[in-house]
Amino acid sequence: MSIPTFPTIDATKRRELLALPSGALRVVIDTDTDNEIDDQFALAWGFASQDRLEIEGVYAEPYSFGIYRDALMETAALLAAGQPLRDELKPLAGWVKGLARHGKHPRDISFVPPDEGMERSYQEILKVDAMMASGLADRTFRGAPSYLASYDESVDSDAVRHLIERAMAPSDRPLYVIAIGCVTNIASAMLIEPRIVERIVVVWTSAYPTWSGMYNYSFNLEQDILASQLLFSSGVPLVYLPGYYLGAQLRLSRPEIEAWIKGKGEIGDYLHHLYGNNPLYPQRGIVERPGRSWVIWDLINFAWLLDPAWVPTRFVPTPRLGSDQRWHTDGAPPHEMLEAYEVDRDGIMGDFLGKLAAASEKSVG
Repeated sequence: MSIPTFPTIDATKRRELLALPSGALRVVIDTDTDNEIDDQFALAWGFASQDRLEIEGVYAEPYSFGIYRDALMETAALLAAGQPLRDELKPLAGWVKGLARHGKHPRDISFVPPDEGMERSYQEILKVDAMMASGLADRTFRGAPSYLASYDESVDSDAVRHLIERAMAPSDRPLYVIAIGCVTNIASAMLIEPRIVERIVVVWTSAYPTWSGMYNYSFNLEQDILASQLLFSSGVPLVYLPGYYLGAQLRLSRPEIEAWIKGKGEIGDYLHHLYGNNPLYPQRGIVERPGRSWVIWDLINFAWLLDPAWVPTRFVPTPRLGSDQRWHTDGAPPHEMLEAYEVDRDGIMGDFLGKLAAASEKSVG
């Protein structure tokens, strides 16, 4: 399948667009809220940071863990037979074993389809907005009900049309697209209006660093592999924030949730509830135990925008994302991107928790 062509951004202009963010920022948020719990935490931080983030829209992405069904079944069969696992199946072994400890098999698990995932995300965004009185309901839009099937046909939606409209609106500032899910909406917008690549900066978290050589097991990346490949090949200014090694450090434990988040207003109590009722726990056989923590992955996007010193980045050659879900240098696009290489977990958590507390005090006052 041939990759579409997009307007070319020269190296100087690209570096200008990818300059470290400062001052008030135009942003839209593209999220699969409700697939687990990290998006709600991230939205709460973003919604509490509107003195810095001018949120022009919030978009619901599709999600479906059903993309793993066949691979889970194969993994279970190979484990039962004592056979070795291919690289792409190894990350699923813990999932299968977690279910087995509770007498369950992958065939016993039901998964919502992408369109239902998108609708659940949409409703969850509205719930967080209402709890925080953020005033963003009229700027929240339903996104794609399915993933890209080819580059010949975008998946149109209200979110896609709004993204195009905001990207093309007259402004001397770029529009930052905070991408904390699969990138179907973004890819569809670029296919419909290629000129937006010159006017947006995509800030996306997923997968492994480009230098790792790892198989990219990542929900955000592999849900819509065509959209992910387009993101890297298109030339759109991209800030890539690897989830593994970096975002994975943004962990919170139950004692921390109890001490710092519970009781911090309606949203704090809701985040506390989510931590104990994460939909991934029963889906994957995860149980409470001493020392357990959970990754709040999507805080990393907001962290880079609010203070790029919390998530240091450097310019690197943009790789090609192969159909094997690995990074490649052969056939790679001829442009740079920013890639994160470090994360200040404590600085990020300090700001997040401080703003949550301040929002709680404001609501009481």
